[in-house]
Amino acid sequence: MKWVPTDIGVFEKTPEYVDTAVIPLLPVSFKEGMKDSAAMTEFTTLLTSQLERQLQGRILLIPGLSYLKESRSESLEQLKRWETELLDKQFKHVFAVTSDFDWKQDEGHLKGTLLWLPTLPLQQMDEKTKQSVMEDQVRQLMNLFIQKWREDE
Repeated sequence: MKWVPTDIGVFEKTPEYVDTAVIPLLPVSFKEGMKDSAAMTEFTTLLTSQLERQLQGRILLIPGLSYLKESRSESLEQLKRWETELLDKQFKHVFAVTSDFDWKQDEGHLKGTLLWLPTLPLQQMDEKTKQSVMEDQVRQLMNLFIQKWREDE
């Protein structure tokens, strides 16, 4: 389910089926890493959107958490507040998805699960190749979700 009125209406009627929140972590940089941060944001956005389509009845895709790459420590505190809010409500699982490797150093401070995937050079691929690569990435990500859900059964 996406963060749109129609999906939220369905979610409010049947919240017991949606136990997982997904938060895309989207870096923004206006320094020399600007192009890299744009690539990470594009990749993470596409990946989580396709993941939401595959797991529509089980996950809620939260709007992406955009942050300045240079002040990620502030974003860590914000992400921790989001996790607390989501876990205090009905969600049993919170997944933060990113292509920014810097988040790995903060993984131990999070209550939820951090999923880091390296950015793939999508801008260098034709549409058919891009679609195939993204489908493969989503399948791998889905396996991680399923594994986590089984651990908690």
